[in-house]
Amino acid sequence: MQKTLFENENVIKPQNATLLQCIVSGCFSSVTYKQAVDFLLPKHYSGRKPSITYSFGYFENEKLKAVCTFGKPASNSLCIGVCGKEYSEKVFELNRLCVDGEIEIQLSKFVSWCLNELKNKDLIVVSYADSQMNHNGYIYQATNWIYTGMTKSRTDKYVEGGKHSRHYDNENQNGLRKYRSAKHRYIYFATSKTKKKEYIKKLNYGIEPYPKGENKNYKLGTFIEPIIIDTNVAQNSH
Repeated sequence: MQKTLFENENVIKPQNATLLQCIVSGCFSSVTYKQAVDFLLPKHYSGRKPSITYSFGYFENEKLKAVCTFGKPASNSLCIGVCGKEYSEKVFELNRLCVDGEIEIQLSKFVSWCLNELKNKDLIVVSYADSQMNHNGYIYQATNWIYTGMTKSRTDKYVEGGKHSRHYDNENQNGLRKYRSAKHRYIYFATSKTKKKEYIKKLNYGIEPYPKGENKNYKLGTFIEPIIIDTNVAQNSH
């Protein structure tokens, strides 16, 4: 006998009925950290575990087909930069959105559902579209995010093993830096209308028109090799 969606050991049953919505083609649900990571690692081009506080999934025929995760940004300065120090603890990042093949719904419908589930958390959500991957952020445009322009390209201290630069050990400096491309920055206020007005007044970024251009998708399981700059070579060349 085939198991139903929430009898399946690979699916977590939501604690609250409002965390589940079934539509004609499938179901939206919260998922566990392990479910999210097991789904993302073999598929997402970054090949690295994100910080995950909230994670959601879209299921078709009891199979997990898409995952969307939210977590605290690694950079405290980023959290402060959005609406100031007073609201920095409310800043979270939509840090992963990944789909396994074709799905029977518009991806924006899944993202909209996730954002709606977070409204009672009173969050300021930031996310980025990577210009290096030829992404313009159309999914954010379709779900009514605010566009605040592009970040500047930069380099971070490079840590081997795919770890974030926050794990860098100053006592073991290797002189390597990782190139970070410029990204389109989007903001979404997952909160009440009253709070949204308050946060918009505090927003430290200007609101700009949505960018346009051709989006290009990458093949699932394809990982992008980081661009590493050896500062030791640069220093020795002088």
